[in-house]
Amino acid sequence: MGTTTRSRRARRNASAMRMVGALLALYREAAGHTQRSLGEIFVVGEQQIASIEQGRRPLKPDLAEQLDELLNTRGALSTVLSRMPEVDLVPQWAEEFLDREREAIVISSYENQVLPGLLQTDAYAEAVFRSRVPVYDEDEIAQLVAARIERQTILQGKEPPITSFVIWEPVLRAPIGGKRVWVEQLRHLRTCSELPGLMLQALPLNRATHASLDGAFVLLETPDHQRLAYTENHRGSQLIADPDEVAILTQKCAMLRSQALTPEDTRDLLDRLLGEQ
Repeated sequence: MGTTTRSRRARRNASAMRMVGALLALYREAAGHTQRSLGEIFVVGEQQIASIEQGRRPLKPDLAEQLDELLNTRGALSTVLSRMPEVDLVPQWAEEFLDREREAIVISSYENQVLPGLLQTDAYAEAVFRSRVPVYDEDEIAQLVAARIERQTILQGKEPPITSFVIWEPVLRAPIGGKRVWVEQLRHLRTCSELPGLMLQALPLNRATHASLDGAFVLLETPDHQRLAYTENHRGSQLIADPDEVAILTQKCAMLRSQALTPEDTRDLLDRLLGEQ
């Protein structure tokens, strides 16, 4: 999706995040809890508690308040969290999604506005960010593009996640950035479509039925098999953990896959689009 992001080095102050994590670990141990027992109490999992304590994942305000109450810290975690410096372009509401995406073992998405960030070329990503209103300055655009490309390393790892992308056909045909950028992007999609464990499907424009007229979304499965969903709108986003809500989007995703072209037919479509140039 079009998540606003940049490199991990420039995200929320790393030293401050480690400080908050160390403080949580101190209070947790003093209260006699393990990472697992604390994760079970708040239904977030041992791995998430470990990530927060290591400074790799931000502690959210609502969880900080609950931890303060359970660990009897007199508001210490909430207070230090409210004093953390903001030094980056990553909206707080997007941070946890980026962390979860990085560790996910399965990623599925439907896109109907722009190509998935994980499949964008540098030039296409730059064109997307240049289209923003209000506009970014040149430094911000450079940082955002670099971060988007960095996210794509998860597809090149030793054990990449299983990925499934359904893209509405008009998105494939939209010449974002101009013809040269668009053709380069189509070639990149064609290459990505051959990656092991990656399924790329186009949802044809001539479909009489459409399972997600409500818009784009992403589904994630974490290493501990928690299923999450992520949606965006003009002014924010939502990371959804409620099983019933995630189940609805999972059903939409399954229906979209059945309505879309097969991966083989999608490759043929990309070949035709490239052949017309």
